[in-house]
Amino acid sequence: MPEGSIMAQATLTPAPAARRSVLLLQGLMGPLFRRLGQGLLAAGHHVHKVNFNGGDRAFWRLPGGIDYRGTLADWPDALAGIIRAHAITDVVLFGDCRDHHIQATRVCRELGITVHVFEEGYVRPDWVTLEQGGVNGHSTLPRDPAWYREVAATLPPVPVHTRVLSSFPRRATEGVIYNVADLFSRWHYPHWRNHRPWHPLVEATGWARKLLRRKRRETEAAALLNRLAAPDARYFLFPLQLDSDAQIRLHSPFAGIADALKLVIESFAAHAPADARLVVKEHPLDNWVRDWNQEARDVATRCGVADRVDYLAWGDIEAIAQGALGMVTINSTSGTLGLAKGVPVIVLGHAVYDIPDITCQNGLDDFWQRPVPPDAATFAAFRRVLIDRCLIPGGFFSEAALARVIQHAIARFEGRPLLPE
Repeated sequence: MPEGSIMAQATLTPAPAARRSVLLLQGLMGPLFRRLGQGLLAAGHHVHKVNFNGGDRAFWRLPGGIDYRGTLADWPDALAGIIRAHAITDVVLFGDCRDHHIQATRVCRELGITVHVFEEGYVRPDWVTLEQGGVNGHSTLPRDPAWYREVAATLPPVPVHTRVLSSFPRRATEGVIYNVADLFSRWHYPHWRNHRPWHPLVEATGWARKLLRRKRRETEAAALLNRLAAPDARYFLFPLQLDSDAQIRLHSPFAGIADALKLVIESFAAHAPADARLVVKEHPLDNWVRDWNQEARDVATRCGVADRVDYLAWGDIEAIAQGALGMVTINSTSGTLGLAKGVPVIVLGHAVYDIPDITCQNGLDDFWQRPVPPDAATFAAFRRVLIDRCLIPGGFFSEAALARVIQHAIARFEGRPLLPE
């Protein structure tokens, strides 16, 4: 029988009720989607994967790979064709703000295809977000605190949850492999444009500078952490996000981190108590293409508060958040870490956890003088509902953490409750 006839037959034959036909788009840089594909296949589902560049392809290495070599403008029609050809029932992607994923979500909505979105966990640490339809600013979860309290009251206790390991060297290595494979396969994917704004070689240079200065930065950070651990230390914390983060571009009023840094330091200088300090915390995955330490110092100097603004280039954010008077965030999941510790949090962008009774609602200028802690019962209810609706245990950057994500993701995908750990 000709190949076209086989394809037509496969398209017209419905899959068994218990079996789904899953299309994976872009995942995290690393083996997440390969492991998910293996798990879905083992569970009896059909699996295909679109590779947009050599990095995607390098980490897939399973049957069902589909190289997309067309333009972004042609992508919606191409995706609709793939969905029809393979009788796709579900689409899975990591991050819903990438250009190809924004269009894919729209196409799936028009065709009635369920979209499952992976993202870093809303609640940190040791949780991963897996939500239908969209995450963060695209989430359909309500912002009504009473709703969370009512729904949480109907749910059983959270299953026993254990910590997971995470390896920064592993994450960095996987990023290097992905970018190298992308760089040397651009000839095969002529229309591919990375959602990140820098050329891979520019990023590699930044990472090299960062690694070369690691020991000095860690020594300086340890000294600052010791000072902040003093009983009389009074400070606010502003954890930076990545300048390439689509959550900044699409779900905040800022064009980038520089704009947010300027606003926060200027507001701090004008309205914060004179005995309070501001600690600007570098994102652990910042690539050092821009020197945020220098930019923070420059803004603080212009505002006359250079002696009250500190830059923390390294260290565990849990420890530093615990002692903070309050935390300022654009829409980072670090905010939920602070809330879990009872720390007042204000959100400058759009975040799923920016809810009355949980975060401060009176504006940044007021926040410095009146940082109101979250209502513990409301935050606990919010957390319980998130775990029920869109969180799974695990992580992305160790074998044990990744295995746990795949186990729970397939259970959630198939409509089963979280499995005991």
